[in-house]
Amino acid sequence: MPAATPRSTVRAACPHDCPDTCALLVTVEAGRVVKVQGDPAHPPTHGALCTKVSRYPERTYHPERVLRPLRRVGPKGSGRFEPVSWAAALADIAARLKAIAARDPQAIVPYSYAGTMGLLQGESMAARFFHRLGASLLDRTICSSAGGEALAATYGGKLGMHLAHYADSQLILIWGSNSIASNLHFWTFAQQAKRKGAKLVCIDPRKTETADKCHQHIALLPGTDGALALGLMRELVLNDWLDHDYIARHVEGWPALRERAMAWTPERTAEVCGITPDEVRQLARDYGTTKPAAIRLNYGMQRVHGGGSAVRLVAILPCLVGAWRHPAGGMLLSASSWFKRFRDDVALQRPELLGARRPRTVNMVTIGDDLLREASPGFGPKIEALVVYNSNPVAVAPESPKVVQGFAREDLFTVVLEQFMTDTADHADYVLPATTQLEHLDVHASYGHTYVMFNEPAIPPLGQAKPNTQIFRELAAAMGFDEACFRDDDETLARAALREIDFEALRRDGWLKLPLPDAPFADGGFATPSGKCVIDAPGLGVPDFVPNHESALSAPGLARRYPLAMISPPARNFLNSSFVNVASLRDIEGEPLVEIHEADALPRGIVDGATVRLFNDRGSYLCKARLSTRARPGVVNALGIWWRKLGLEGRNVNELTHQRLTDIGRAPSFYDCLVEVAPATAAT
Repeated sequence: MPAATPRSTVRAACPHDCPDTCALLVTVEAGRVVKVQGDPAHPPTHGALCTKVSRYPERTYHPERVLRPLRRVGPKGSGRFEPVSWAAALADIAARLKAIAARDPQAIVPYSYAGTMGLLQGESMAARFFHRLGASLLDRTICSSAGGEALAATYGGKLGMHLAHYADSQLILIWGSNSIASNLHFWTFAQQAKRKGAKLVCIDPRKTETADKCHQHIALLPGTDGALALGLMRELVLNDWLDHDYIARHVEGWPALRERAMAWTPERTAEVCGITPDEVRQLARDYGTTKPAAIRLNYGMQRVHGGGSAVRLVAILPCLVGAWRHPAGGMLLSASSWFKRFRDDVALQRPELLGARRPRTVNMVTIGDDLLREASPGFGPKIEALVVYNSNPVAVAPESPKVVQGFAREDLFTVVLEQFMTDTADHADYVLPATTQLEHLDVHASYGHTYVMFNEPAIPPLGQAKPNTQIFRELAAAMGFDEACFRDDDETLARAALREIDFEALRRDGWLKLPLPDAPFADGGFATPSGKCVIDAPGLGVPDFVPNHESALSAPGLARRYPLAMISPPARNFLNSSFVNVASLRDIEGEPLVEIHEADALPRGIVDGATVRLFNDRGSYLCKARLSTRARPGVVNALGIWWRKLGLEGRNVNELTHQRLTDIGRAPSFYDCLVEVAPATAAT
């Protein structure tokens, strides 16, 4: 009989930008990963994975993996490269960065985000490298900073209720979240609550798969969430559905907001939000009279001009009704600040390597404009070099015509650490092969639950791929950086990343729950200086409804030319631009499309399945139309984010988005975008 195949199970963690941060069990046979499954013992994961991550071996062993260093030999964007050795690549990269740094190191810009959420493969050795270099700092705002800074102003940090307690809620407002697609494990707890009699309400411009499974769907217009929150407050006041004791002891600044909310009648709220007055009244009644009531807020609703103010207003609601008194009451947008006590970013990133230097900060949202700027006293030196890792800005950054133009500059030196030839990698001078999660060590916090996670490498790196940490170690050596911190190995980094955590137990079990109270704000104790929920925040004042940059309220002339609001929520089988090149997932997703209601489609001569052109003053985007009640009248849903080179005409939905920022947090306004739609054959 043949010998049994060696088989082992490795504990790992999902690295992707998702609140679930799942615990994984990776099965390895004869040195090859054959299965990735959820850890049934980990309470948030409870053995289940999304379709994307369950196919992680397909991604790791993808035939198009970049497995050796590549040097550009064709025009930028052509994807023409030749293999080179690591030694040659690092020597040339170091020489070119040294020459630029000799003029001004701020002309070098790192560009990274959440391609991995790992503390090591994210901003550890990379941050040390750029601090030592004195490069420009990057304002990493492209996803969540509007909501994050709004929560910090209100609660003192990105804090919220525990995921598992939603199972005991009697009312759950799922606000701006397609949980079935993007927060699967929250959804399982919401389903438990539903089976026990809880009412589920989905508040979202799109009739999502989650809305299908809720008792009620409130299809408000994009960017009007703050108006809805104010309308709810008025009804809470008029009907005396307030917890006066909780407000008196644990909220500061309520009288000024109360006065502001009284102007938001159900009729005014309904007109702004595009819903009915009865929907406002009933939602307020449900929220004011059902206990415990919980809100699951997600980041889509803060990707508009007034997104930060809207999050502040929604975050105040649980305090007005005393929802925080119960473990199953309150709100969750992000739990990431619960980890602040237990992680040591200073030890990982070593900002002291900057010395007395104070480099400028470049906002990643405005990279399109910034790559096209000349040197000036206000901006600083022209950007001469980009080092991109854990991100695909040519696909994901707003107003991509400018982003592409900037990346196409022949005088811009670009290095990309990548697993695949993305749209961004196509524009690189060097592409350096990076490992996937199955090939490196890492530790993880979470923004959707309160467990710290450990990721063991299941297999050695494929080909010549290296972890980000190792690439930046070797690049530091090539630059002549001789500080001892650049010789720390990954285990040393992992131990430095965590405080007050039993490292050996974490590594053995794969995850540990943080020691936190079940009802964190039952008696106040917010992380603000006063310990209270803050309404009149320093530098921000009392929150109010802030209309979109592009809407009939703020730009009526523009709205007449481009009468349709466009949102671009993620396609269910992709995660931002990750997984787009996994064939089995792309086959499920089909092709780039826009959902449009027949009330908008038929007058425009658009039929189901037709190729249509979405356009505005910034550009145009070709895709297929799906006539669907998932789109409400007046709003189109352009599902993304496809790689540009996989889209019709080599473009994606960010051809249409703009670089204007949110009211708080310097974040993008992706869902604050007016367009027109026409059959592809029509003149535009």
